[in-house]
Order: sequence, then C-alpha cells, then structure tokens
Amino acid sequence: MRIADVQAFPISFPYPADGQVALGIGRTVKRDAVLVKVTTDDGLVGWGEAHAGRSPGAIARIVETTLKALVAGMDAADVSGVGQRIYRMQLASHGMGAGAAMAMSGLDMALWDIRGKATGWPLYRLLGGASRPIPAYAGGISLGFQAPGALVEEAAQMVARGYNALKLRIGDTAARDAERVAAVRRGLGADIAILTDANTAYTLADARAVMPVLDAHAVAWLEEPFPAHDHRSYAEARRFGNVPLAAGENHYTRYDFARLVEDRSITILQPDLSKCGGITEALRIAGLASAWRLPIHPHTSVTGLNIAASIHFLAAIENGGYFEADASKLNPFRDQLCSAAFTLEVDGTVRPLEGPGLGVEIDEDFLAAHPLIDGPGYV
Repeated sequence: MRIADVQAFPISFPYPADGQVALGIGRTVKRDAVLVKVTTDDGLVGWGEAHAGRSPGAIARIVETTLKALVAGMDAADVSGVGQRIYRMQLASHGMGAGAAMAMSGLDMALWDIRGKATGWPLYRLLGGASRPIPAYAGGISLGFQAPGALVEEAAQMVARGYNALKLRIGDTAARDAERVAAVRRGLGADIAILTDANTAYTLADARAVMPVLDAHAVAWLEEPFPAHDHRSYAEARRFGNVPLAAGENHYTRYDFARLVEDRSITILQPDLSKCGGITEALRIAGLASAWRLPIHPHTSVTGLNIAASIHFLAAIENGGYFEADASKLNPFRDQLCSAAFTLEVDGTVRPLEGPGLGVEIDEDFLAAHPLIDGPGYV
C-alpha cells in the first residue's frame, strides 16, 4: 500500500453582502479551503483538509510539488515516517514553516483516512477511542459584530437548535464587546456557556478593560486576544482576571505547543488538525497537554473533513473538551462538498461517524464547480 499520487484542490466560495460577518480580523468576503487527495498503488483513496492559510493557492502548490515529491512511493500506513521525512526536509531547516505544517496536515489526514478504509474501521477506533457523546459549542463564522439585540436573537436561535455553549466574536472595542457579552448573558441566562474570541485584535489595554466584564458574566474563556507569537502580552493578560486564556489554532507542531504549555499563560489549548501538522501531530500535542492536566478543545476549519476528523480525535483522547461546531449560516463546504460530518443531538452533543476512515464522502464535481478565488478572505 504505497503512495502513488498526491493531489491538492484549492477551492473558494464568495459570501453575498447580506451574509458577511464582521470579526476581529475583518469582514468575511469569501471562504477558502484546500483538499488533499492521496491515492495508493492498490487503488485506495484518502481525503484530508489543509488549512488555506489565507493563501490557498500557495498551500496547494506546496502539497502538489514539494510534499508529493518527498512522500511518493512511501508506505501509506507509515504516518510517522511520512511526518518525519517532511519535518526533516521542510520544517527543520530552510522550509516553508507554517505553510509546510498546513500542507502536511492535509496529507496526514488523508493517510489516516486511507488507514481506516484499509481496515474498515472508523478513525476513532484506529486512534484507540470509543463512540461517546462530545459536548459541542456553536462556532464558525457566526455571532459577529452586530447590534446587541440582533446578536441575542441569533444566539437564542442556536440555543433553540440544541447548543448549550456558544462563542461570541469580540475584538471590536472593549466597550462594545462588553455590551454584547452582557446582553447575551442577560438574554440567555446563567445555564448557557459563553466563550469569546478576539481573533488577535486586542491590545493589552483592551484586554485589561474587558476582563472584569468577562469575569462578571462567567465567560468560560478569552480566545486569542493577541497573535500567537506575542508571548509577553499573554503573560501580562493572565493576571487581569480569572477567565482562562485560550489559543492554539495559530500554533504549529508540538514544539510550538511545548512553549505554550511551559509559559503557563494559556490553559485552553486549541490545535487545528488542518494546521498543527495533522492528526498524528495533534495526538502528540494532546499527550503533552495531558501530562500538564490541560484540556484540548480543537479549532475546526471550514470543511466537513476537518469537522469529522476533529470529532474522531476528541473521541480518542483522554483530555478532550468541546467540539467547535460550524454554525455559520452559509457554508457549502460543510453542506454540499461532502456527506454530513456531524449531527447535533438534543442534549448539545455530537458523536463520531461510523464509516471507515473519516466517514465522509467527497463530491468531486463540487470541487470543479468551486475554483480558487484569488485575493484576501477578509477586508
């Protein structure tokens, strides 16, 4: 079972004006994704998602040129060996850094999909897990900057669908963020878990101003107030209140997470299986976190592949937390690209799929109908 071919498919869809959401990193105008297809010499096909990195064409080229040449002919079941080769030839020296980690993530996910199809087992079983209910929160491109009344209405609709936890987008101004958080807490009551995500838009002054409000309204975490590399700001901000700091979607490989853990500023860890190096690397990150008694709440990317993989992963690790459900109003990468990746139960939980590998089927005609749209996804 050797790797015979590796293909990458950068795809996009535009947001209509009335569907755009304002976040700390800008207003969404399109969404991008990169799918990775691996074919073995005996005809098995695996699919994975590499995060688009706001430069999907570049990520796809890394997959189809550099990584394809590095792994061609290798044993498709040897996920550790494939990862070691990519690390040595790309990540360790003179490589593409974060771009290579994203590209590698999609390849690794596709190889795990192949392993599952070769054995007939769903991914969670291959990883040593069991089917169990996993708590979900409403995330994705939703609950952005809008008038408090409209935000409460959108949040209430998500609670009506079954979510017991949801994530508000902050990173506007401290005053407007505080107003929105207070309005949602008043509107939903004390029993709904509220999470917040500033999308790296805060200054230390912003975090200092908003933290007492987050404390007062029992917010469960403050996600990415600062860029991933701004270690000093995280160390300062952890003293501003009791709300835990969360990050990880912009950290790559276990080496980034080792520093994150050792700094002791961020205690909610959020690796993305399409960014951190893949499922293989995420398992190592989870093991590292487990030794420090820290939970893993994966950041999910845009397609059903990452969504399904994240649920399998959570069902297999001992320190798994929330699944981030994509509650975006518009996401054809979730709804049309592939078969359903999750079902929200009435108690606000999800379970891993039972099909072999990731358990989702890809519509390749959809890929052809959604070619890459150049340009930034946020303005």
